[in-house]
Amino acid sequence: MSPRARRKLAAKVAAAAAAVAITLTGCGGGSQQASSDGTVTLRFSWWGSDVRHKMTQKLIDAFEAENPTIKVKGEYGDWSGYWDKLATQVASQDAPDIIQMDAAYLGEYAERGALLELKDVDLGKFDPAVADAGKVEGKQYAVTAGVNAQVVLANPSLLTASGVTLPDDKTWTWDEYNKTAASITEGSKSGVYGSGAVSGDAPMNLWFRQHGKSLFTSDGKFGFDEGDLTGWYEYQAELRDSKAVPPASVMTEDATASVDQQGLATNRFGLAWYWSNQLSALTKASGQPLEIHRPPSTDGNAASAKQFYKSSQFWSASSRTKHPAEVQKFIDFLANNVEAGEIALADRGIPGNSEVRAAVLPKLTPEDAATAKFIDEISSELGDSVPVPPAGSSSAVEAFGRYGVEVHFNRMSPAEAAKKAMDEAKSALG
Repeated sequence: MSPRARRKLAAKVAAAAAAVAITLTGCGGGSQQASSDGTVTLRFSWWGSDVRHKMTQKLIDAFEAENPTIKVKGEYGDWSGYWDKLATQVASQDAPDIIQMDAAYLGEYAERGALLELKDVDLGKFDPAVADAGKVEGKQYAVTAGVNAQVVLANPSLLTASGVTLPDDKTWTWDEYNKTAASITEGSKSGVYGSGAVSGDAPMNLWFRQHGKSLFTSDGKFGFDEGDLTGWYEYQAELRDSKAVPPASVMTEDATASVDQQGLATNRFGLAWYWSNQLSALTKASGQPLEIHRPPSTDGNAASAKQFYKSSQFWSASSRTKHPAEVQKFIDFLANNVEAGEIALADRGIPGNSEVRAAVLPKLTPEDAATAKFIDEISSELGDSVPVPPAGSSSAVEAFGRYGVEVHFNRMSPAEAAKKAMDEAKSALG
């Protein structure tokens, strides 16, 4: 995510933090009471594309067909305005009953009492790490809507044109990634680069995990120090100097573009780092078959690469809902019902429920099937689950990204950038 986007994200988190604090005072909530005939109406908010809106309405219709006394009213929009609207709703004690949640905000809302503990949603068919991804301080405040993993996507046509063959993704190292991407840049036509940016918090976390550290710890602290961050920025400088990645000005512009206008989608990057569920959309945008690969490891051994599953989104609920039983019944339907899985397929990521995943696999597009296969293939290569980011984490991550850009512009040394980034990040985390 770009520095600009990180700053906007941090501002929204701050607004959300102030808003959810208000929920600790006052009483009542925004949910509708049951009607005279016993029918309950729930409000359900989510973000996404028009395709997702239509698909989610089909999920609502299927649930209502099985549960005629529960009605679900959809409230949806795009990502850019979603969190400001939610913060306002929470502040005015009018939060939706069911909330599509993101990991960046889960800790903020849960720690301030705005979310319902989901005690009655069955997670028995979820991988423990996937189930635990929705826990904050040991309590289940969210349920994974879909499973992702960090991947390197490759455009074979650009690699062929550059005369470069990718190393085996089970054995390639960060150094080999740099050299391979630099070779693609060197062997390609003007305007084509070996790799897009490798500077997001997910690649950074993989780097730390492979060095025995982590971005955050389970108790809400940083799991690395200034020296570790210097090492990460030194790798950014190596990518810069080898021309494995585009100039900083190109990378920052690319980061603010929509996904279908980014370098991989427009056939300007040979390699790029994305979440696995983005393969289908990027393939469609590029008009080229794209390949899915593991990220590199420190020692050339995928078994020690410390990969992790990420929840693409979560299902959460307002702590102020008047209908906690019905809310959890709906979330259980979304998470565990095979019919729901066959409607949603992989739009929000690969289903977390193993039985639902097996049922939808034959119905997936080739790209989504490849993603599902990849998710299963790396199951034996996973490290520990990634803790929910603590309050203030968005501002901290924004600082890490912003100073990484300073390294790419060569306006700061890795050591200078690491010192300033850590000072800012520590202040953000409190």
